[in-house]
Amino acid sequence: MLDLAAVPTAGRTSAATLVDVEIVVPVYNEAAGLERSIRRLHRFLTDGLPFRWRITIADNASVDATPEIARRLAATLPSVHHLRLEQKGRGRALRAAWSGSSARVVAYMDVDLSTDLRGLMPLVAPLLSGHSDLAIGSRLAHGSRVVRGPKRELISRSYNRILRTLLRAKFSDAQCGFKAVRRDVLETLMGDVQDNGWFFDTELLVLAQRRGLRIHEVPVDWVDDPDSRVHIVQTAITDLKGVARLLVAGTVARFMAVGLASTLAYALLYLLLHPVIGALAANITALAITAGANTAANRRFTFRLRGRKGLVRHHVRGAVVFVLTVLLTTGALAVLHGLDATPARGIELAVLVAASLTATITRYVALRTWVFAHRHRRPQHADPVASTAR
Repeated sequence: MLDLAAVPTAGRTSAATLVDVEIVVPVYNEAAGLERSIRRLHRFLTDGLPFRWRITIADNASVDATPEIARRLAATLPSVHHLRLEQKGRGRALRAAWSGSSARVVAYMDVDLSTDLRGLMPLVAPLLSGHSDLAIGSRLAHGSRVVRGPKRELISRSYNRILRTLLRAKFSDAQCGFKAVRRDVLETLMGDVQDNGWFFDTELLVLAQRRGLRIHEVPVDWVDDPDSRVHIVQTAITDLKGVARLLVAGTVARFMAVGLASTLAYALLYLLLHPVIGALAANITALAITAGANTAANRRFTFRLRGRKGLVRHHVRGAVVFVLTVLLTTGALAVLHGLDATPARGIELAVLVAASLTATITRYVALRTWVFAHRHRRPQHADPVASTAR
């Protein structure tokens, strides 16, 4: 639920009005350069974008003259609108503007227009044609031309390296203020994006990638704005907290939690059964009991699969993985007994747990790529748009 007051002005276009692209420009205390940037953007779109478009200035609780300038621009320039929010947060501004849009594609760009506007057409065209689901400008992709200081270059590259390492991000630049998304795709993602600040972009992209959506990258020409309002270090720290949140909520973390619970249950069952049926039978029995529960738990919690569709197939494949685990653990047990015919029960358990943990990596790969493998269903594409003048 949105926790904000959003006030549109200057006759915001009704939902019935057909717009191909809505470009949101989030602003906070940008009185000095707002009018110059919006007029420049308006001229570019009028002359160079062959689609029906709209500009929305999303005023992020500014306390300077930004609201007055934005209202004046909305009153004098065709297809320019102003949205006033009483709370700060770039993600909050995009959430409000995008959620209220009727456009087929929603986009945003930074008010300083650091990104060359000639990148806009290759950004939105693959979305309007239905080829891709999201599109991002990238300052790190091959072919981009970037002018910025060494501090920002280092922080940007380090941050995106962290995303690739920890979250397995396949996109190259999460922070460039030049992005677009199909509105039908956005409706499937927005409810799960929690951040309302600078991390909003990254979270949206990570969730899109996890759902198998297609992310198109456009190498951009980008010149750093020396008067930028972004506090780069503070923003990076906040973003790292968001990365940690997504990491904990990710598939690997959920798999590890399920695996830890399964290992503890296995160890307890083994200790209870060993005096009664011996080491080998206790190992197989404990594995059989926990394997079924492990497959069910991973199906529901790790891979978020619901319903009866594929249930039998998943458990059959899980049983195959269980057999591989039995072979590994019984092999480890046989090696131990070959070295010591009567090992201490604690040593037996330690060897079995170590073997189980070794099998965990193989098990995760098997679950992800085979047992619970499925194709993500992308939203239906709209008919390709003809080049329509505004």
